[in-house]
Amino acid sequence: MGGLGAGEGGLDPRYEEYFVCFNEQRYYDAHDVLEHLWLRTRDENHAFYKGLIQLAGAFVHLKKQFERPDHPVDRTRARPAARLFQLAARNLAGYRPRHLRLDVERAWGLSTGLAEEITRTGYVNPWTPETAPRLSLEPAE
Repeated sequence: MGGLGAGEGGLDPRYEEYFVCFNEQRYYDAHDVLEHLWLRTRDENHAFYKGLIQLAGAFVHLKKQFERPDHPVDRTRARPAARLFQLAARNLAGYRPRHLRLDVERAWGLSTGLAEEITRTGYVNPWTPETAPRLSLEPAE
């Protein structure tokens, strides 16, 4: 666990922080905080964390494109976002329907749905701050 103790409900604090950052639309921070855990994890959660990192990374692309639609690099970020959503879905699929107090079915559906929508619309960015999704951990049992 990289020297950090377990947080609420025995979960790693970096995992919990991922959702705080994600829900505040700080997708790069969400990606970064969970990557620190993923790099030290070689257990059954490795692909799960990777999928969540890819999910946040996809939203990094969409948010940047939304904020700077005319920028030479940022205006074309929907294509790599769609690819990351596909990769995230692939890595999350084996953990459905629920894992580590996350509704993985919902996260998987979000990933597959956005990948399909973006490619179907010719790489139009569907993200806005007002419609940004939130992911929450379910209460400990």
